[in-house]
Amino acid sequence: MDKNSIITLPNAHLRNRSRKVGLINNSVKDLAKNMQKALLDWEANRTHELGVALAAVQVDQLLRVVVIRNNFEDKGDTSYQVLVNPEITKYEGKLEQDYEGCLSIKDIYGYVPRYTRVRVKALKLDGSIIRLKADGFLARVLQHEIDHTNGIVFIDHIKEIPNAFYKLDKEGKLEALDYEQQIKKNRILWK
Repeated sequence: MDKNSIITLPNAHLRNRSRKVGLINNSVKDLAKNMQKALLDWEANRTHELGVALAAVQVDQLLRVVVIRNNFEDKGDTSYQVLVNPEITKYEGKLEQDYEGCLSIKDIYGYVPRYTRVRVKALKLDGSIIRLKADGFLARVLQHEIDHTNGIVFIDHIKEIPNAFYKLDKEGKLEALDYEQQIKKNRILWK
C-alpha cells in the first residue's frame, strides 16, 4: 500500500461501521504493516504534516484496526502501535477544542471538541488485551481513530462553530476558511 490507497470523502465507505476482528491472523498483521506503509508514504509527500494515525477503513478495509505513531514529537521515529478492536471504555476530563486534520479529508483542518482524557481497551497483534489511559494529544488521536471505526469523521463534530475550518498555507501555518462557504461547498461530506 501507498498514499494512493488512502480513500477520502465523499467515498461512502468512510461512513460505514467497521467489523470487529474475530481472529488476528497473518492477513490482519499484513494489513497493519501495509497501513503503516501507506501512512509513511503519505507523510513523505507532506512538508509540514506528520502521519500520526490511520484506521483500516481509511484504506478501504472495514475492520476495526488502528495504527498510531509511538512518538508524535520525532518524525524520524517511524514506529507504530497497532490496536485491534479498540473501544473507548470511559471519557474523562473536560471537552476541549483543538485543531484536527485527517488523511481522508483533503486539505481541511477543523477546530474540534474532544475529551481531554479517555480510557481505551483493545487487543495487540499477539492477541493480548491492552488497556490505555490517555490524555492530551493521544486522547484526541484515539477518539479520532475510534470514530473512524464507527463511520464518523471529525467534521461531524463541528456544528456551527465560527472559525472552525482551516487549511495549511505554504509555510505550514493554519489559515481560517469561511464556515458558511465550507458548509455550502462540502455539503456532500457532512452526515
